[in-house]
Amino acid sequence: MKWTDVRDIAIALADSRPETDPLSVRFTDLMRWVMELPGFDDQPERCNEKILEAIQMTWLDER
Repeated sequence: MKWTDVRDIAIALADSRPETDPLSVRFTDLMRWVMELPGFDDQPERCNEKILEAIQMTWLDER
């Protein structure tokens, strides 16, 4: 997965952290959690606030 795979990342987060409210997660934690996902392979510097917000909103939809 890459940072642009927003839906795949959101699904993986929903599966791995079902008890977590996506709106309560700080972007610093979200970024770290994404990078820890199995199959994630992208550079941290390619991430930005817009991508993290898209992941957060899609994760909320997936719940």
